[in-house]
Amino acid sequence: MKRNIAERLGYWSARHRTVAIVGWLAFVVLASVLGGMSGTEKLKPYEQGVGSSARAEKIIDEAGIDDPSTEMVLLHSDDSGALAKAVTDVRARLQASGQAAAMKPTLTGKDPRDRLVVFDIAGDPDKADEHVQPLLDATAAAQRANPGVTIGQFGGTSAGRWFDNAVGNDFKRAEITALPLALGILLVAFGALLAALLPVALAFTAFLASLGLMGAISHVMHVDDSTNSVMLLMGLAVGVDYCLFYLQRERQERALGRDREAALRIAAATSGRSVLVSGLTVMVAMAGMFLTGMGIFEGFALATILVVCAAMLGSVTVLPALLSLLGDKVEFGRVPFLNRTPKRGRRAKGTAQSAQAAQPAQAAHPAQPGQSAYAGQAHARPARQGGRIVGALLRPVLARPGVSAVLATAVLLVLAAPALGLKTQKLDLNQQMPQSEPIAKTYTAINKAFPGSPGPAVVVVKADDINAAPVKQAIAALRKEALATGEMNTPINVRTHGAHVAQIEVPLAGNGTDATSKHALRTLREQVVPHTVAKAGQAEVTGHLAFSEDFNGRLRTSILPVFLFVMGVTFLLMLVFFRSPVIAATAIVLNLLSVGAAYGVMAAVFQHGWGASLVATHPVGALESWIPLFVFVVLFGLSMDYHVFVVSRIREAHDRGLPTTRAVADGVRATAGVVTSAAVIMIATFGIFGTLSMQDFKQLGVGLAVAVLIDATVVRVILLPAVMAMLGRANWWVPRWLGWLPHVSHGEPEAQDRPAAPVLTA
Repeated sequence: MKRNIAERLGYWSARHRTVAIVGWLAFVVLASVLGGMSGTEKLKPYEQGVGSSARAEKIIDEAGIDDPSTEMVLLHSDDSGALAKAVTDVRARLQASGQAAAMKPTLTGKDPRDRLVVFDIAGDPDKADEHVQPLLDATAAAQRANPGVTIGQFGGTSAGRWFDNAVGNDFKRAEITALPLALGILLVAFGALLAALLPVALAFTAFLASLGLMGAISHVMHVDDSTNSVMLLMGLAVGVDYCLFYLQRERQERALGRDREAALRIAAATSGRSVLVSGLTVMVAMAGMFLTGMGIFEGFALATILVVCAAMLGSVTVLPALLSLLGDKVEFGRVPFLNRTPKRGRRAKGTAQSAQAAQPAQAAHPAQPGQSAYAGQAHARPARQGGRIVGALLRPVLARPGVSAVLATAVLLVLAAPALGLKTQKLDLNQQMPQSEPIAKTYTAINKAFPGSPGPAVVVVKADDINAAPVKQAIAALRKEALATGEMNTPINVRTHGAHVAQIEVPLAGNGTDATSKHALRTLREQVVPHTVAKAGQAEVTGHLAFSEDFNGRLRTSILPVFLFVMGVTFLLMLVFFRSPVIAATAIVLNLLSVGAAYGVMAAVFQHGWGASLVATHPVGALESWIPLFVFVVLFGLSMDYHVFVVSRIREAHDRGLPTTRAVADGVRATAGVVTSAAVIMIATFGIFGTLSMQDFKQLGVGLAVAVLIDATVVRVILLPAVMAMLGRANWWVPRWLGWLPHVSHGEPEAQDRPAAPVLTA
């Protein structure tokens, strides 16, 4: 039988292991050096958004405008005398710091107990973070000198400093935690230190190489700040999983008495093939994000495709080379009570005894023409390695598959129910930060006392002469009409830049994200701007809420094409690989149920606050705009890891002659250990992101961790076996008009010109 691609790659790598290993290391080093030399180009502000807000940001960028970094100090007190004294003290200390410029008149809120001091940070706006600390110190000193007044500072630069510190500390902790955690899980799974190190090392080197390539490519396609974090998350998850699938199969075959070459060939032809199919499916799913036409998703797509491709290629090339080089030394560092694999001598002895005892069985059940030379083991190969618990769960599932399928589906639909009211938005600074942070409390207080001030809408006007009388009259008319609506507040600040561009800051009613603010934004865009400044030149509206609304609007129009693309291509890949439209359709339906349940859990926790305290967070009323689409494509891709691996073993058992129900039991039990280990690693990796301070990463981590947990338990252990058992022979039905589909072998390779392996008895 002709070797499949994975087997040929594994065979070549094992025969040329020095070339494979050195070549991989050279690739990682060169890619890393290339990325380090080129640096990474980030998305420009106008590339991050779409619509009117993006056009406004592009006008600002093309005009070379560097907006000054504005900071605000809020003061509140019931004592009017103490409040007035504190305002004077704050202004004096800020000016004395030498870092405050353009001090504006102190504002009084609707509640006279509130005062707001607004100023710009002196110097180059791009270096404002270098000048903000003296201002923060001045505010802190004023608070100590005026204990009867509540004083707090907030602004883009001070918030940025908090984010930089929080994110930096978070990711240091994530980097320190993720690798040792994955190593610990693998150590429990393999029971040997060296075997546990291999997947972690390969996954990390794949990430390093992809990071370098991403840096070079970013000069052509700019990427978002969070792209590297997404790449790390995906790289560790799939890289470790692919190696785990491959290494576990090789160890299983060695435990059965195969020699080193035969075990590697079988692992390459089976698990290696599954890795290639799974990797291809993940990459195709990620490619669906290109259909959005949005910079952030295009960067995510490129980053995840690169790291998945690197991890996949490493798993089917350098890993076989390493296993060929190490042989049984891969079990170096065996941990007592964890390593259940017998030593080589004991294994060989047991195998020989089994072979002698199995001769009558082999004669009674000879391999059929076209089957593997190992196929005589069809009824003799019991499910192995970690299938006891799963086996206990499978017995009632397979005894009553209809009831089990209905119950499992009902559970998933209940979990998905909260997703019916799912809301998305661009989370503001207050929503991104933990509510216990002083800067978050100050932001909330400013927004309450001076609605719209922390994040006003910004009208950008571009005209031939911004100082011309008609343009000035239009700007004055905008200010008057905006206030007349009752949906916009003072102060409305106007800044002109050169002879062509003006920026008009318009505070909106509401809290900046609620229905009141959204209605005010529509009023500004659809009534105020068209009747005033739009008649004097090009007028676009940006700002935090405007960006969020434009972003969500584009998502609503692009999400269906992305969903259809990902599902359609996944169906075709599964159809070709398993040669069964029923298996392909089952994969789509099960994945949709998993994704729906994940959406429901995320909506319940982060939108409604049900169980939010369990993950140390608070409800923010919505999911970050990019999370649902990204979670969909990631889960659709990653769930293929389990689906392809499990169903391949089921198909392998069926091709050996087992009836469908028994093949399902054999395949699920045989993969139970590796699927559990892979799921635990993914859950742990994603769960680390759920501990970060930033709300969007917390949502991403919790959502993916819960989804993998659901997929690896309810779906793979209950729903998939139940559905396949109910369908029976229909699983393998192929209509005549699909007879052209290629025949893909799911069993072990033929052992032509090699001694036949011994047959084992149960």
